[in-house]
Formats: sequence, structure tokens, C-alpha cells
Amino acid sequence: MTTDRDEWNVLLEDLAARQRAARKMGGPDKVRRYGSTGRLHTRARIDQFLDSGSFVELGTLAGTPELPSDAFVAGSGTIDGRPVLIGSEDFTVAGGSIGTAGATKRHRIAQLAGQEHLPLVMMLEGAGHRATNALEAHRPAPNDLQAAADLAGIVPTAAIVVGPSAGHGALAAPLSDFVVMVADDGALFTAGPPLVEASLSERIDKQSLGGPQVHAAVSGVAHRIAASPAEAFSLVRTYLSYFGSNAWQRPPVRDDAEGPRLLPELLDLIPPNSRRPYDIRPVLDTILDADSMFEVQPDHARSIITTLGRLGGQPVAVVANQPMVLAGSIDVQAAEKAARFIEVTSAFHLPLVLIADNPGVLAGSVSEQAGILRSSARMFAAQHRSGVPKLHLTVRKAFGFGSSVMGMNAFDAQTVSLTFPGVTLGGIPAGVGGRTAKASESTQQALAANEASGPWRLASSVTYDEVIDPREARNALLSGLRLASVRLSEPVQPRQRTGYLR
Repeated sequence: MTTDRDEWNVLLEDLAARQRAARKMGGPDKVRRYGSTGRLHTRARIDQFLDSGSFVELGTLAGTPELPSDAFVAGSGTIDGRPVLIGSEDFTVAGGSIGTAGATKRHRIAQLAGQEHLPLVMMLEGAGHRATNALEAHRPAPNDLQAAADLAGIVPTAAIVVGPSAGHGALAAPLSDFVVMVADDGALFTAGPPLVEASLSERIDKQSLGGPQVHAAVSGVAHRIAASPAEAFSLVRTYLSYFGSNAWQRPPVRDDAEGPRLLPELLDLIPPNSRRPYDIRPVLDTILDADSMFEVQPDHARSIITTLGRLGGQPVAVVANQPMVLAGSIDVQAAEKAARFIEVTSAFHLPLVLIADNPGVLAGSVSEQAGILRSSARMFAAQHRSGVPKLHLTVRKAFGFGSSVMGMNAFDAQTVSLTFPGVTLGGIPAGVGGRTAKASESTQQALAANEASGPWRLASSVTYDEVIDPREARNALLSGLRLASVRLSEPVQPRQRTGYLR
């Protein structure tokens, strides 16, 4: 006689068989060929990225026996104990292309990320929409790009580009807050080389069309290049550690916070002569907590530095001019890079540290034609609207709109506004301004003397809160955070903003 247990066993054996088939991905031969190049298949990638044993799959049985999991593995897991949603394209099944069930899973995890207030991570290596989709009936339904756009400023998002990603799938990258591309393997394009050749008669390989060097250095779509998938996973895990899980949470403060200390080494790192170039990175590394500096987009728009870091354990977002490149001038790409960074980090309530040392926004016909006025206005608006504690420090020089976009304007909601002695300030350099205005020789001399006089006139009118010894830079910024400590402990909500945010 058949018992209830017997009937259950039949059902459970059928379920287990279906799950095993789905988890075989493209089958042993395809998985073996894929792995022979040293790459990790999609399930191994997820297991390596997440905390061990934490992955819980969603939609395992999507697709058909010929298309296991419909080429997209998705679910939830944890990173350092914090839950996240994750999806990964499976190149061993139909080239990682997006079918109807896969599209539904993509939307489902993005929708869950917004609903449950959790970060979303996407691993990209696929051919975009599947060509055979055109032969199937489709029901009208939301797609993942709509859901991803709605996540902006609500939960942190990241994309890891482990292989070539084209079309619809590739758009997950520019819609993400943080994008890492794996060197040699990763590539992003609206259309791959075959379609480019067919439509434009342009022959180009995938790396030249949309490889890491293209998107990390030139387009700015990618934020970091990783030498391997393992390094890419580490970069994303580290990036997420600076943020709360959502815009209803404050960023996590480290318990082992470093305290105040004097920094005599800054006197050797920063030349007092404003015409001498120097690298701002060691300065930032010295001011921030040890080993906490995590630069975002180091290869793109190199005249400005955008980096995460910690001050006394508190995660902060730092924007600093880089005098080693264009003397620190802010060009179109630098302004766009900084604006995007400020918008993203302010959405998740990281205090903003602005360190100015620039001769202004980049002048000239090329810069004007590229839209420097529009881009620098966007950067100015981003820091003005940031709504977070804002700490400003002028190091050596700040001219014209270059000072404004770096938050130097008086009474622009700074928590603290500081300067080193010996800075050079002005609307435009005195020599140029005097000649342009056809000023008398005595007036030109007065302008030059005023420019060379340092911060004392502005300090006398409290345009700066304080002129500080460079060795006190860290301590003064820590005092600024202490001043903002009540605000930093208050409950928060997502902020309504234009541009990046909804």
C-alpha cells in the first residue's frame, strides 16, 4: 500500500532531479571549457563573493532543460554578515543571454532590493536579449532597468563585469553606483564587434571597443579595474563596507576608531609654493585613518580625487584637487566625476570632505565647447545640495568658480571651513584680472599684493572659520565631525534630489 511518505518521496525525488539539472549550468563539457581559461563559472563566482554557505537561490527552476536557470543565477546571501541581493549571468548557457524567465528574475531581485532595503550586486557576462525572444509571445511586464533606476539613492548597487556584456545587460553597469571590470576579460558595449562591423563597417576587437581601459580611463562608466575576479569581489565588498544597507541607515562607524594626532609629515608632503606640483594622495592617506582610503575612479578625470575613507572610524567621502594633473584644474570629466560621487555618497549620508588646491575650472575653447559651464554647475549644485556635514579645507590656492565648486563659498552649509596659511585666493589671478580691466599700475600692484597676502583678509571677516597649522589638519577635521555628531546620530530618510537621485 502506498503511504503519504511514499508519495512525498516521489515528489521530492522529482524536485531534487530538477534542481540538479538546473545547477549543471551549460553541462560538464561547457563548464569545463569555460574553466580551462582560468575563469570561474557563475555559481563558483557567487560562492566566492558571498560569505561561505550564505547563498539562498531564487528561481532555480526558471527556464527549460536546455536552458538551465535561464542563464541567470539569482538570490540572496550575506557580505560580512549583512544581507544582499545578487544576480549573475551564466555564459555557459546561451552565452548568458536574457530570456523571458531570466528577465523576470532580474526584475525580481531588483524589486526585492528596493522592497527589503538591501544592496544589489550584479555580475555581468552576457550577450543581451536572446535573439529567439522575438519568436515567443511576451506578456507586458516591468523590466529590471526600470527597477534598477528606482534603486538610485535608495540602496547601494554594484556591478562586476567578469566578461563581455552587451546591450540590455550592459546597461546594468551605468545604472549602478560602483562598477568593477576584470582586466583582459571584462568588456561593456551597447553592441558587440560583429554588430558594429555589420552596421558601421568598423572592425574593432572587444577590448578596444569597450574594455576596462576604455571605460575606466576614458568613458568613466567603470570605477575600478581588477586583475582577477577575486580582486573584483574584494573591491566590491570593501566599497559596500563604507555604506549602510540603505538610505534609511547611517553608514557603519568602526569601533576601533583612531583618535586625534599631529601630522608633521604634511609639511614635507605639501610645498608652500602654489606653483609647485605635488601628489595629493599621500596627503589624504596621512589625514585619514590608517589604511582606510579607498579611491573611486582613480584612472578617470585624474585632476580630481574622489575617495572613500574614515576619520575617527566615521566613513567620509573626500573630493580633492590633484595638483599633479592640470595643476588641479577642474575639467568637464573631473566635474562630472565629482558631481556623481557627491550625489551617490550624500544619498547614503556620508559626510563630505572638500580639499581645494586649484587654479579654477579649466578655461579655453576646447573646455567651453565640451560644456565646462554645465558640468561645473552640476558639481556646484551637487555639493550645495548634499545635505550632509560638509568640511572644507583650502590647502594652497583656489580661484574663481574653482573655489565655489569645492565648497569654499561662505555660508554654504559648511560644518567647518578651514584654510592653511599662505594660500592664494581670488576671483581670477591678479595679473590677468588687472590687465583685463585695464587697471592702473598702482591698482594692479594692489591686486597682486592682495592675492599674495594669504587668507588673513578672509579670516578677518570670518569667511573661513579658522586658519590652521597644516599639522593640525586631521584634528581640525575630527573636530568638525564632533561638531556634527548630534546630526550624525539622528534618524535619516532618503533625500529627494534631481540628477542621480529619483
